[in-house]
Amino acid sequence: MKSCIVIPARYKSTRFPGKPLKKILGKEMIIHVAEAASKALDKEHIFILTDDERIKKIVEQKQFNCLITSSNAITGTDRITEVIDQLNYDFFINVQGDEPLVNPMDIIHCIELKKNNPSLVINGFTQIISWEDFYSHNVPKVIMDKDNFLIYMSRSPIPAFKSREKKLDGLKRQVCIYGFSKGDLMFIKNAKKKGFLEEREDIEILRFIENKKKVLMFECSANSISVDIPEDVDKVISFLNLKNE
Repeated sequence: MKSCIVIPARYKSTRFPGKPLKKILGKEMIIHVAEAASKALDKEHIFILTDDERIKKIVEQKQFNCLITSSNAITGTDRITEVIDQLNYDFFINVQGDEPLVNPMDIIHCIELKKNNPSLVINGFTQIISWEDFYSHNVPKVIMDKDNFLIYMSRSPIPAFKSREKKLDGLKRQVCIYGFSKGDLMFIKNAKKKGFLEEREDIEILRFIENKKKVLMFECSANSISVDIPEDVDKVISFLNLKNE
């Protein structure tokens, strides 16, 4: 059962145009992600997917595989569906191109979970450690059952607090590492459009939930920082500077 890592990288991000090529300590964000992925799987099994020749040029200069996709893909997962016929793999580990601090061990864990649970979609989560993240519209919050199956995900602060006492304990957010089979991706390809909840939340994993497909969540490193807006780059730089001291 062969696995590959696919990294969608769109240049024209609504909230942060040119995000994959933003330099962090002298290195493009997409290269930070690709190099982390290469600690989980050999380079030959890693593919950056983009609709932009500038990204392709940088990626190939660093000797990573790059496939050009259309500019019409509505999500990163939809972008992957455009190339699945070109890739002879059983499992596709989707690592978002805006996770420069992604932990290779989390990717390896996702691969193993998918191999052991081929009928389930796999997705990462971590603990919320600040109220800023809990109330941020850019951070998808995660609600799971006792067996770590996803119940719902929202950009709104969930669960709500009825009492005045508020604690961060047990609050969770998404980490954008996904484990898909070819069948999972064909489902997305055939669905062709976002569902009611996905359209409103702008969270692609909800397309599976809306169609009664189970999503198993697994815990990832708390150090992961998703870069959604330019200000998030400063958070990544601060973390890397502390790590390098």
